[in-house]
Amino acid sequence: MTRTGTEYVESLRDGREVWLDGERVKDVTIHPAFHNTIRSIAGLYDLTHEPALRDVLTVPANGNRALRAYQIPRSRAELVAKRVAFKKWAEASFGFLGRSPDYMANAVAGFAAAPDVFRGDVFDGAANVLAHRSRMADGDLFQAHTLVNPQVDRTKAPSEQAEDDLYLRVVKERDDGVVVRGAKMVGTGALFGDEILVGTTQRLAPADADYALSFSVPVASPGVKLISRPSYEAAATSVFDNPLASRFDENDALVIYDNVFVPWEQMFVYRDVDVCNAQWWRTPAFVNFVHHGATRLWTKFEFLTGLAVLIAKANNTFGLPPVQAQIGRLMGWLNTMRSMVLALEAACEPIGDAVQPNKEISCAQLFVGPDLYPKVLNEIKLLAGGGLIQLPSSVRDLLNPESAPLLRKYIQSPGYAAEERVKLFKLAWDALGSEFAGRHEHYERFYHGAPHVYLSSIVREGDTETYERLAQSCLDGYQLGEEAP
Repeated sequence: MTRTGTEYVESLRDGREVWLDGERVKDVTIHPAFHNTIRSIAGLYDLTHEPALRDVLTVPANGNRALRAYQIPRSRAELVAKRVAFKKWAEASFGFLGRSPDYMANAVAGFAAAPDVFRGDVFDGAANVLAHRSRMADGDLFQAHTLVNPQVDRTKAPSEQAEDDLYLRVVKERDDGVVVRGAKMVGTGALFGDEILVGTTQRLAPADADYALSFSVPVASPGVKLISRPSYEAAATSVFDNPLASRFDENDALVIYDNVFVPWEQMFVYRDVDVCNAQWWRTPAFVNFVHHGATRLWTKFEFLTGLAVLIAKANNTFGLPPVQAQIGRLMGWLNTMRSMVLALEAACEPIGDAVQPNKEISCAQLFVGPDLYPKVLNEIKLLAGGGLIQLPSSVRDLLNPESAPLLRKYIQSPGYAAEERVKLFKLAWDALGSEFAGRHEHYERFYHGAPHVYLSSIVREGDTETYERLAQSCLDGYQLGEEAP
């Protein structure tokens, strides 16, 4: 059976080493930098126990129930069912928890859909991948991950760095496993997970074999250290003042592996640069990332569009033609995102006895989503105007008997009392202009890679030959000197 929220919270009291503001966090579940977000994630687990959602969010597995995200879809209908589950969880955070537990679970299912990809000349990780998916699904565990090498010297390969353990690598091989040392950056949500899957999407040369690794170990493994970025949750003065940052700050951390032991059975790729790259592109893992991410972004666009409607109505401008045009533009972008999700499902492709989202459309979504997100934010800022800035410093101003009457008089609009208007614009600022919002804009633009990476992937994975043949057929249909009929 899937875990309850309480069971999830309790699982985080395992002695994991998390650092924030120069101090080691004794218990992440009660620390003001993390506890509200942990409870938001716990709420996702609790949803799996609601009778009306059980068959949406979970599937039968080994005589029990497992999170649907771990399911390997065998048909388009099952792929669609996974998206319905993703969307239900995404709606619970309004699209702001990008690395919820179903994100990486979907990638693990992608690995298990094509286990033969993990059979390399150096190491055979196929059985380990299958066993790992079963263990994570049966235990309802939260698979976090970190894939990005530190930005030390991007002009040099991993093996050419000034120190050989700046990037995570093998430093010792034992009969029962290996010891690794080094770091990975941007471990989004890593400190909230049960285990962290480590890998790399960077293409490696043969000389970088020591860095060609993929494995999963518990967050609380000896030697695993997470150094958190500033916490927006900790900086939030109240839920009223920071309704998103106070509840959905999924955190990003530098993850350091200081002589961490990895048992062989938890190793998926070992010292094989070809398999290290193939695990993302010859399995459904990466396009599964996109399927989840695109569904969540569609949901986020729904939230932002709804926010724009509320702002226009609060300003009493919703019926004005220019404002209707702005709302229409937002709805056009929203339906672009929706259409891409439906399209990558409708054009799904077989892989073995399973199906995967359409690769070319998935890669195109990597361009369209990041391109549209800043435009959505800008459109709503234009709609909101100065109301985003002219806000009381905190909810306390609305509770103070001297300042509250002033706010009620001067911050109001037809049908909206001061408290309602301030509440709405506080939410809008947290989504559009706060430090939390700035992080989300950056996240949406880069969490699947830089533009030169995903734009190239569209060409690599797309059917350029078909497009070329169509254009060539036009060229072949007429000749020099041919007269019009």
